[in-house]
Amino acid sequence: MKKNKTKNNIANNSNSRKRISLLDIKSPSDIKNLNKKELDYLAVEIREFLIDNVSKTGGHLASNLGAVEITLGLHYVFNSPTDKIIWDVGHQAYVHKMLTGRLNAFSGLRKTGGMSGFPKRVESPHDIYDTGHSSTSIPAALGMATARDLSGETYDIIAVIGDGSMTGGPSFEALNNAGNINTKIIILLNDNGMSISKNIGGISEHLGKLRTSTGYQQAKVKVKGKLNQVPVLGSGLKSAIGSTKENIKYMLMPEGVLFEEFGLTYIGPIDGNNINDVITGLNQAKKADGPVLLHMITEKGKGYIPAERDPNVFHGIGPFDKETGAALSSGKTTYSEVFGEALFDVAKYNDRVTAITAAMCDATGLGPMLTEFPERVFDVGIAEAYGVIFAAGQAISGYHPFVAIYSSFLQRAYDEIMEDVCLQKLPVTFAVDRAGVVGADGETHHGVFDLSYLLPMPGLSIFTPCDANELRLMIKKCAYIDAPTAIRYPRGAAEMDLLLDQPIEDDQSYNIRLFDGKDLDLYAVGTMLRHAIDARDLLSIEGIDAGIVYIGMVKDGSNMEPEPETYLLYDKQSNKPIFTIEDNVITGGFGEYLASVLNNNGFNTNNRICNLAWPDKFIEHGDTKDLFNIYKMDAVGICQKVIEYMEKRINENAN
Repeated sequence: MKKNKTKNNIANNSNSRKRISLLDIKSPSDIKNLNKKELDYLAVEIREFLIDNVSKTGGHLASNLGAVEITLGLHYVFNSPTDKIIWDVGHQAYVHKMLTGRLNAFSGLRKTGGMSGFPKRVESPHDIYDTGHSSTSIPAALGMATARDLSGETYDIIAVIGDGSMTGGPSFEALNNAGNINTKIIILLNDNGMSISKNIGGISEHLGKLRTSTGYQQAKVKVKGKLNQVPVLGSGLKSAIGSTKENIKYMLMPEGVLFEEFGLTYIGPIDGNNINDVITGLNQAKKADGPVLLHMITEKGKGYIPAERDPNVFHGIGPFDKETGAALSSGKTTYSEVFGEALFDVAKYNDRVTAITAAMCDATGLGPMLTEFPERVFDVGIAEAYGVIFAAGQAISGYHPFVAIYSSFLQRAYDEIMEDVCLQKLPVTFAVDRAGVVGADGETHHGVFDLSYLLPMPGLSIFTPCDANELRLMIKKCAYIDAPTAIRYPRGAAEMDLLLDQPIEDDQSYNIRLFDGKDLDLYAVGTMLRHAIDARDLLSIEGIDAGIVYIGMVKDGSNMEPEPETYLLYDKQSNKPIFTIEDNVITGGFGEYLASVLNNNGFNTNNRICNLAWPDKFIEHGDTKDLFNIYKMDAVGICQKVIEYMEKRINENAN
């Protein structure tokens, strides 16, 4: 009813001029002749389109609803792609995609073969920089700006960054250089008070005070106005009171000078959901010299009550009922939820256990622990490297932190895992969430590299549970290991039924033989066990008898020189082929690690080990089931690869 009323109000207020529709927009130039009221109408239509389409495909809704006026203003004032707009992370760029000729592609948003949910240079010349991880826009903008200056060009470069992304180290490193380089860039700070979880830390408090403080800007305008009225002496007086200006700054707005201390011109705060204010602010920034920070306040989820009420849920959501906002998910328990519940259970009996996350407390399942033990849960913001060092500090002081970070985000802390945790042999457990292919978020979010970057870490034990039950047991075990550990588990619904006949006891090896087979062995890492079991059934139809070994512990960090018996189990004398199956890229993964262990211990692996893993490429976005099928990583694909390999081996032996 509310939406229909809104539409009727728009219709009743329209004048004789024909109003442009969202469907009429093929490029940003199509909105440049609109008046402010027409832009407001367009904003309403854009929000209706977003809600309708994302309810069907899933995606990042709340952030895009809040950025509608900002996006309209950017394309109204600037000339993309000549002027360069860089979207930090990029989950707020849906409206940008609408205005740059991709409206009809939204039915395939984040689907296999469809449009990406993030900016992609291959999609459009208006997508200037591929993003997906946070805090990269300002550094990239500065790099582009220096290249522009070297080339003698004059176009504008705008970095659109959220207040959550401002907590990341690269953002501050870039700000520190922006004033020194002193080239013209515009940093548009889209401040909605949130990243994914609610923002925390000093920068969040600073921005919170800026949102409510207008004294300095008003005082500056009044002082300049009065001085300009003084004949002859006016300009000299303005120069002479430079120190007074600084004192005014600190007196009226002591928290608001941070950005100007970096050497940036600060403009704001501005209402980022008011198109008049947005356009005015962007024009001011465009006219300014040197680096500018334009601070805009927006409401995440604006225009859709369920998203306004719970922007965290609607940050990234699957298909939902647009009338009620209720998710259309299966309701199955996820691995993240299993992790959170299990860690909470451990924390109840072990008061030395803490939890650390990087702006994703709810997404990583830490809600229960945060509710019951808030003093032992630490959200460090979008600052993974800092979070790992922070964990090392706790560990060296007698605590056992669990660092819950997505696999692809943990890459940003590679050096800290090695130097601060593993080198010091500290009891930190890395809960590597979203390990393996994750689906719709695509290249920037697939966790297919973590085995490759964690396996070389000396002293680090890596656990790979096959189902929810094994994940619970491994969390309990790791909490009492006085050394670095990692547990990797995938995104999505957890395997709640036991894949193993009985749980692995603490004193057992986590690598066990489940089935004997006279023709070959399938070595299944973690949750790939389900695919291996199904593949074994398919192979039996083809007359091939396959054994299965479950790899629940890819690497035992306490054993600095792994013994081949750990993996070969009861088949040391056999010459059967071994097929390793893992949700990781081939290079540096478990398959190559196993081959190196065997080779280093004098075992002949020629023509014996075949590694089945993701190819060494960036896997595109798409439905997870589709991706497993396309790359032959499901049971059918595994069966096909095994048969092809066995036939090739037979032919080679015959020759």
